[in-house]
Amino acid sequence: MGDLLQPTHLLVIGILLLVLFGGKKLPELGKGLGEGLRGFREGIKGVDANAAAPPAAQPPVAPAQPAAAPVEPQIKQS
Repeated sequence: MGDLLQPTHLLVIGILLLVLFGGKKLPELGKGLGEGLRGFREGIKGVDANAAAPPAAQPPVAPAQPAAAPVEPQIKQS
């Protein structure tokens, strides 16, 4: 299982990607993958920062006012 990422295996994977996606699409795919990883890392840092910070004291919320009774439409007869 540890022999999975040998240089020859990586070369074969690279050739397959080149054949499947072409030379024009590979830079776009790499850019998208890099942006996705960057966003993932920022999200993980944000979760860690939020988990480490103590919760902020919030003022108590007043109970909601009951809704008014619905008004039934009156049918006008002529």
